[in-house]
Amino acid sequence: MLDLSCIEICAGAGGQALGLEQAGFQPEALVEIEKPCCDTLRYNRPKWHVIEDDIRQFSAERYRGIDLLAGGVPCPPFSVAGKQLGRADDRDLFPEALRLVDECRPRAVMLENVRGFLDAVFEDYRANLKRQLEKLGYRTDWRLLNASDFGVSQLRPRVVVVAIRKDISEYFSWPSIANQNPLCVGELLYDLMAARNWKMADQWRKQADDIAPTIVGGSKKHGGPDLGPTRAKRAWASLGVDGMGIADLPPDKNFKGMPRLTVRMVARIQGFPDQWIFAGKKTPAYRQVGNAFPPPVAYAAAHAIKECLAHPKIISIAG
Repeated sequence: MLDLSCIEICAGAGGQALGLEQAGFQPEALVEIEKPCCDTLRYNRPKWHVIEDDIRQFSAERYRGIDLLAGGVPCPPFSVAGKQLGRADDRDLFPEALRLVDECRPRAVMLENVRGFLDAVFEDYRANLKRQLEKLGYRTDWRLLNASDFGVSQLRPRVVVVAIRKDISEYFSWPSIANQNPLCVGELLYDLMAARNWKMADQWRKQADDIAPTIVGGSKKHGGPDLGPTRAKRAWASLGVDGMGIADLPPDKNFKGMPRLTVRMVARIQGFPDQWIFAGKKTPAYRQVGNAFPPPVAYAAAHAIKECLAHPKIISIAG
């Protein structure tokens, strides 16, 4: 099946980009403002065209007719952990995404955000977004996709907004969920926890018999990396994990107590391949992981879009 082209905004550390790549989309450009994230993208994919800039300064006109515009616009305007200010929040970049859609007129659009985007308080906001995309020639829908339904060992609901050009929108279908449950944390991370011959690794694996709570990345204003608010830390404790911070290394042979996760462990929970390297020290590296869109979920959504764009009837008409 043919490869398709895309541009990605707010690319972060590459969670969505990896899913797009696995689904067969080749990035023409990835726009990201945070230097550690850009360093990560460049290190892992030197040939990708990474643009380190604010998307407010980015023009998509040169990419007119691209197959897909994708992105994970900032979630604080809609997150229950924030003030849910929506369009009143200066971090709301949906208007910029709409500007870029207008400039490049892609065949499809895929934007992801937090579950709070679906709250009743944003009903008018969602209606306006749909109306604006309708004016630009797209049919728009959104779904709450749970990461655990797509093989990710984590409770991580994310809203995915998909807009397809009206003339081909009938060929789009939302992805089906996986046929089997994801691995529990103990099975998923056992080899990493036992990497330094920790004596209690087998016992820990038995206790960590469920999937993880939602990984959170936090913001620059937060003091350091940890695994979330009090409720999340209690959930981690039930899995035998100390959620108060992130460790530099797995537990050593004689470690006693609850171990902390390393950045690599958290990345695996998010669905990143072990070969994906995160730039920077522990705190910025962890935030890149925690704020990412899990690659398997991005793949599922992107693959569904590709199935639409590469539908035989569309190809025959174009030919």
